[in-house]
Amino acid sequence: MWAKAKTISSKRLYRLSATSARERTKTCATPFVAHSNAILTAVVQGARKEENNMDVRLAAINSLSDSLEFVRTNFDNEGERNYIMQVICEATQSGDSRIEASFYGCLNRIMGLYYDKMKFYMEKALFGLTIMGMKSLEEDVAKLAIEFWCTVCEEEIAIEDDNAMAAAEGSELRPFFHFATVAAREVVPVILELMAQQDEDAADEDYNVSRAAYQCLQLYSQTIAGDIVQTVLGFVEMNLRHADWHFRDAAVSAFGAIMEGPDEKMLFPLVKQGLTVLVGMMDDPVVQVKDSAAFALGRICENVSEAIDPEEHLQGLIGALFGGLSNSPKMASSCCWALMNLAERFSGEPGAQTNPMSPHFQESVQRLLAVTEGTDAENQLRMAAYEVLNAFVTSAANDGLPIIAKLSEVVLERLEKTVPMQQQIVSVEDRITLEEIQTSLTSVLLAIVQRLEGEVKPAADRIMNVLLQILSSVGAKSSVPDTVFAVVGALANALEEDFAKYMESFLPFLHNALGNREEPGLCAMAIGLVSDITRGLGEMSQPYCDQFMNYLLQNLSDKSISNQFRPAILQTFGDIAQAIGLHFETYLSVVAQVLQTAASVTMGENAAFEILDYVISLREGIMDAWSGAILAMKSKPQSLMPYVESIFTILSVISQDPNRTEALLRSAMGVIGDLADTFPNGEYANYYRAEWITALIKDTKSNREFQPRTIETARWAREQVKRQIANPQGGQMS
Repeated sequence: MWAKAKTISSKRLYRLSATSARERTKTCATPFVAHSNAILTAVVQGARKEENNMDVRLAAINSLSDSLEFVRTNFDNEGERNYIMQVICEATQSGDSRIEASFYGCLNRIMGLYYDKMKFYMEKALFGLTIMGMKSLEEDVAKLAIEFWCTVCEEEIAIEDDNAMAAAEGSELRPFFHFATVAAREVVPVILELMAQQDEDAADEDYNVSRAAYQCLQLYSQTIAGDIVQTVLGFVEMNLRHADWHFRDAAVSAFGAIMEGPDEKMLFPLVKQGLTVLVGMMDDPVVQVKDSAAFALGRICENVSEAIDPEEHLQGLIGALFGGLSNSPKMASSCCWALMNLAERFSGEPGAQTNPMSPHFQESVQRLLAVTEGTDAENQLRMAAYEVLNAFVTSAANDGLPIIAKLSEVVLERLEKTVPMQQQIVSVEDRITLEEIQTSLTSVLLAIVQRLEGEVKPAADRIMNVLLQILSSVGAKSSVPDTVFAVVGALANALEEDFAKYMESFLPFLHNALGNREEPGLCAMAIGLVSDITRGLGEMSQPYCDQFMNYLLQNLSDKSISNQFRPAILQTFGDIAQAIGLHFETYLSVVAQVLQTAASVTMGENAAFEILDYVISLREGIMDAWSGAILAMKSKPQSLMPYVESIFTILSVISQDPNRTEALLRSAMGVIGDLADTFPNGEYANYYRAEWITALIKDTKSNREFQPRTIETARWAREQVKRQIANPQGGQMS
């Protein structure tokens, strides 16, 4: 019953109200702040215990909660803050469950916004009030009191992260009071007891007290780490064999909840000792307990997989999870998630000849095919099983490739059978079900193509034939073409020049998608697919590039198109250039103008994160485009001369950008090195003698957090720069 725990946070009550409040107040923030004192006075007046009208009091506390972001000045004043907190604390004793729930929600927001001012109130009142609230018989009150401790944990996790970064940078640390640690002895036992209040009829999306408590325990474990282990273990040992399934379920779930947070060395012996017991709980007579056991096993596979001994545990673990998958659709999500974690954690090194999952691979594939084959299988179960099959194929070692090749025949046969089903659709539900099946099958096919690489060639004709049939038969706004395009891209990468024979029949679908502004997801896939095809075909893609470039340039000039497309289009220019070499000269002047315009896009000092992310991505696209163009024109470098100055201009901007990313710096290093290599006689040595060039390369080369390939690219760029500067003719054209 905990399978949806990872998505529960989206249903957090106070978070929803907080978000909606922010959205409502964005447009009127400035006037609100200007009148905040008057508004706050009226609101607090209505929220006091002396107010006899409960509806007025409820409206007042909701208004107070919505206004908390704009009363920081009042919270900075100790006297005003004390009065506000007194009113709130008194309201938790109002006797009206609506008001009590709203006030706990308000406390949650206060803790999130003003953690640094909460030490006094936690010591004097909030510890006791929130524990009492968690024990309330009113579900909304209990949930929001639990939420309070979720907020405490989230804040303290964030503070630890912020302080670690601040310490590294030598900046000021945030106050950290360890509220969760101090309260653990009182709070954690209550949380554990509340986890045993499951509702056996609750739907997956229902957010009740037990699920709130489970989420809180997860957060508590991440916050106080090893300090939580003994308390939880005591509860687990006491209740694992309890006659009441609610307590067995809570015990199993609690064990899984603490698999993230404590040091792995502390968890290893616990997992080794408890794994066999958990696998045994998959045979519990109550499906809720079995589901929780499967999810706990998934948590172990995700976070403490090193404690699983392949020789000792894998056979029983895989068997139990597949047994659960076949046993009940209610367990499908948990079992599938655990199996995917298992496959990913034991995949070994990329390209390995074998891995710990190899002895179990063929049987696992057969069992997954059996689960997905049954006509009586629920669609949700079928889709989950296909997702597991996808993970198993992706994680398979080389000794599993013959099995994957045979699997491709089964998947293609099933996919071919879905094509005539388009004519049998009579309802929206039928269409949704068919599209889900086709998407699941094409996703598995994508994994197969990517895993087989060039070995997929014997099946290529059959693959393209069924993909073209699907593209011809699906309706508008379908999500299936997105996955189909991904398979086509993988096939183009695998077949390289041999993909050319499919271009004539596939191009109409690609062109249609490139010009489809009403379906941005499909258009984005098409842009990426142009890169895949041109990289695969190389110079053989040249006859198609006029149309590709026209569509890409039209999309760039369309002001209605989302900014997310523009960096990808620029990167595609670079891929086209590298593919067709000197033929790219036809487009060079137009592309250079586009890149110069893009380079002029800047961000303000207080730019929103979305703008910051867009500008960084745009600059990455500019660098990738120039890198491709430089490599394409290497044998005719004079074509690049008119643009060298603008290339160094954007490089200079990047060197001064404090928000530059590793990917951006790696691309910049590539451009610096490629340009120097293209003009080996030192024609632009004066540009390369600039101090900022040396500093930029040094910063990249010496950053220990960067990947080896980034550092290696910086070293290579440095060598090219040294040759450029050392050349006796250096600087003649600068």
